[in-house]
Amino acid sequence: MIPYLIMLMLCGIPLLFLEFAIGQYSRIGPVHALAKICPLLKGVGLASVIVSFMYSTYNMTIMSWALYYLFNSFGESLPWTSCNNTWNVVENCSSVFLGNNNTLLQSASQQFFDYRLLEKTNRIEESGGFRWELFGFLIFVWVVVYFGIFKGVRSTGKVVYFTAIFPYFILFALLINNVQLPGAMHGILYFVTPVWSKLFEVKVWVYAAAQVITSLGVAFGCMISMASYNKFNNNIFRDTLIVSFINSFTSILAGFGIFSAIGYMAHIHNLPVDNIATSGPGLVFVVYPEILSTMPLFQLWSVLFFMMLVLLGLDSQFATVEVAITFLKDEFGPTVRQYLKREELLTLVVCSICFILGIPHVTQGGIYIFQLMDHYTAIVSPMFLALFEVVAVCWIFGVPKLSLMVKHMLGETPNLYFRLCWLLFCPLLVLSILISSIAKYSPARYGTYTYPLWAEYVGWCISLISLVWIPLGAIQEMYKNEGSFLQRLKTAVTPTIDVEAEDLLPEKENPDNPASVTLLT
Repeated sequence: MIPYLIMLMLCGIPLLFLEFAIGQYSRIGPVHALAKICPLLKGVGLASVIVSFMYSTYNMTIMSWALYYLFNSFGESLPWTSCNNTWNVVENCSSVFLGNNNTLLQSASQQFFDYRLLEKTNRIEESGGFRWELFGFLIFVWVVVYFGIFKGVRSTGKVVYFTAIFPYFILFALLINNVQLPGAMHGILYFVTPVWSKLFEVKVWVYAAAQVITSLGVAFGCMISMASYNKFNNNIFRDTLIVSFINSFTSILAGFGIFSAIGYMAHIHNLPVDNIATSGPGLVFVVYPEILSTMPLFQLWSVLFFMMLVLLGLDSQFATVEVAITFLKDEFGPTVRQYLKREELLTLVVCSICFILGIPHVTQGGIYIFQLMDHYTAIVSPMFLALFEVVAVCWIFGVPKLSLMVKHMLGETPNLYFRLCWLLFCPLLVLSILISSIAKYSPARYGTYTYPLWAEYVGWCISLISLVWIPLGAIQEMYKNEGSFLQRLKTAVTPTIDVEAEDLLPEKENPDNPASVTLLT
């Protein structure tokens, strides 16, 4: 939690404020906004759109898994508690949870996830057949996403009132139930007690930065896109504090709920807490379902938990898909309107393409593709994008101009804390973590499975699909300018957005209530 809070204060909050300022002042999406602020690094905006688009293609797989568990929670008993099912490898199965360190046996919950839900193959080269149930759930969640955003951000804001608020009732209910269980306090103490030696591990800081950046939506373009619909004088400082506080409060609240349950699990199986705690899909779809099955009224808590997962996943999907739609409207508005007369058709095209690209993840070998995509899209790429975004806005465009933009909108310049973070702490922290993570690079893994070398190359190609636009954009900008190299460079780093003429900026179509979309999504 210490690295998380440090990264939140020195990077997360300042970068969120920065993106709100860019979006609200320019009133356009991330591609054109960053191109006006720093033409040399205009590719950063396009890269953020592509990362959001790629994230949208595989993120819905998690929702299909959650729906599968949700529908399997209505029986008299939960199917992941027994080794007597057709999918179990009986000689390798244990109905008693044995912890993470046991390599000889698998829990019934792990086998349900591997052999019933995924029906996974042995390696990434073996794609296997379709998981038709997951395929059907994938169609269903994409239909829900489409009808949540097809009327634009105005309809999204209304839908999000339910999908963002209702999970809190479930979260509080789970927390109240979990803290009363025996052993819960051991899990909570494990959660809040610092392990000082971990502060010297690079991966802890990388994961903390990735958690802050991903959960706040920084470097994905979605906050710039959403803020572009605000009124020009909307109080983005207030929005920044509210969004950051609610996001961190939710993360920590969920942590207490999860770790109190893990403490209970450690108590009933007489295992140390760190032998049960895990990360990635294993926590949500293996360990926690096992915990739910041991609780009183287990069907109720299982249904509520997976319903919460589905609603929270839909929230993030609304925002990331909106980034691609905003880009297409800003970049190809007249052409799009010529062929697609209504905005609903554009949304349908984007959702359909994302759905088609997500189909490989619901094959029997899809978990390997999913893990590879997630590692290189949600962890590696955003760190690069955050660094280049800070360099473009804070060092090349300049903190004084950025402060002037904020002053035009709010009537006062940002305080010293934000100016220092923009100028010094954000770029240096992100750069240090990025260099350290590259120096101590560890490839993606799924459990004990190690990806072949060619899969690692594919993973880096996935990152490069978005990142390559940054150097390409810089080369194209230098090429089209005239004069000597220094003259071309000077032109390329000269902003085209006028920070003195805010009254000349046009209102964006369908401006929403200032906080409705930016805050809730």
